Amino acid sequence: MKKKKNGIERIKSGIKGFDKLIEGGFVKGSVNLLLGGSGSGKTIFSLQFLLQGLKNNENCAYIALDEKKETILKNAKAFGWNLEEFEKKKKLFFLEYSPEGIKRTIDEGGGELEELITRKKIKRIVIDSLTTFELMLKTSLERAEETRALLEILKGWDCTALITLQRNISMKEMKEDLSVEFETDSIIILYFIRKGLQRERFLEILKMKNTNHSKKLHRFEITNEGISIKK
Repeated sequence: MKKKKNGIERIKSGIKGFDKLIEGGFVKGSVNLLLGGSGSGKTIFSLQFLLQGLKNNENCAYIALDEKKETILKNAKAFGWNLEEFEKKKKLFFLEYSPEGIKRTIDEGGGELEELITRKKIKRIVIDSLTTFELMLKTSLERAEETRALLEILKGWDCTALITLQRNISMKEMKEDLSVEFETDSIIILYFIRKGLQRERFLEILKMKNTNHSKKLHRFEITNEGISIKK
């Protein structure tokens, strides 16, 4: 279900308790960046985002750069998510891309990926993760230029995108440079920090255009049903 406020159409994220922090959901057609270290929950968040779309009868695409399709499907089943069912129905499309494949997509201005997005009328897309592509590029200038070009391509498609990037960020660290490096519509950070003898999970919305979003840190947990924001 899509909600409109001030003329802005929003789509549900699929993350329990998250949408109330962002005025009801992601802005339709936006490009969103999800940052976090290893084990912080980026892939789970991404899958829940796609599952919400699938429940809404939207066609979705998952572009995997780090994990094999079989691994993702297996991990999803641990939460009771049968993604193969949606794949058989031609509602979910998995693509395994190399960093070179992403570079080729940029050079071709969309290439085969854009053809798929258009032909299958994809409404939600996940790229998980952009880290390996970033590591392939030699200089910070090259990374900025190529990332900007990719984002421009994504913004030209009639879909809402979620891009993940592995980045260990301290809650005390200054993060203003991220909004310059990534011209995304939003930046969401997942923390998995040690406190005493255990680790705790936090979520922060660093920025989200056209949204009066929460400015607080929010604890979240990963249960057998996925990510849930604590009250």
